[in-house]
Amino acid sequence: MNGLKRLIEDFGSYLSVERNSSPNTRMGYLRDLEQFRSFLAENGRFGDDPDISLIDKAAVVSFVYSLYVSRKKVSIARKLSSIRSFFRYLIRKGLASRNPAENVPTPKTEKYLPTVLTVEEASALVESPVTEDVKKTARRDLAVLELLYSSGIRLSELTWLDLDDIDLDAGTMRVLGKGGKERIAYIGSKAREALLAYLDERGVEKGPLFTGKGRSGRLSQRTVERLLKLYVLRSGIMNDPTPHSLRHSFATHLLDAGADLRSIQEMLGHSKLSTTQRYTKVGMAALMEAYDKAHPRARKT
Repeated sequence: MNGLKRLIEDFGSYLSVERNSSPNTRMGYLRDLEQFRSFLAENGRFGDDPDISLIDKAAVVSFVYSLYVSRKKVSIARKLSSIRSFFRYLIRKGLASRNPAENVPTPKTEKYLPTVLTVEEASALVESPVTEDVKKTARRDLAVLELLYSSGIRLSELTWLDLDDIDLDAGTMRVLGKGGKERIAYIGSKAREALLAYLDERGVEKGPLFTGKGRSGRLSQRTVERLLKLYVLRSGIMNDPTPHSLRHSFATHLLDAGADLRSIQEMLGHSKLSTTQRYTKVGMAALMEAYDKAHPRARKT
């Protein structure tokens, strides 16, 4: 009997060791698969630890439909993708003969343009933690926001930075991106100033670059998301950005200033240029809006 629980654990090890997936990617797959396993376990015909040979297309379809009650289409599509990837792994290992999720229709997700701040909004946001603030973490928060915006790194990449990844003299840092790919990212002058002030206050030489409460552990992504919401309110900007919005803003502002797409691709750590090209759509949307408002033959009566 090939119990689903053990096979999911094996898949997690495969992602970590053979695929060198990031901890966030690995945990995302495992959460999706554990939810699928729990759903099947609650179904009478599968038992507490479903046998992989009994899982058919109907089981996957039932799971997908059950998600429509409380999940967005993009979340459902991701969970279905996780199941497909899991069964492809099992087939390669000779543990399954078919992929029951292969022909299950993927929900059509809504296409949207990412939230992008103006240069003025981005400046107001990243400068909102003032170092004279009574808030004890103000210097850390200022360094976090300045670094996110000046380098365009992902939130996960930021929280996994260690002190020895940073070279303030050169203005660079070593970043571990998706798929365990390492790249060099740049630190702007304002971010460098904020980091120097923060590190001078911390007075340590090893360990995580950014620490959480009590300075004993690595700063969590959830904490960064919370502090961003706080400073959005404080800055008074009208947008509701996420940490990833600073990455989008970084790329868009470079593009608007004349940077070429290939250079931006390298800085963002995208493996495909098509991923980077999304930012040209953001710029085009802004241009079209400006045209509609300004041109006498474009204005709507």
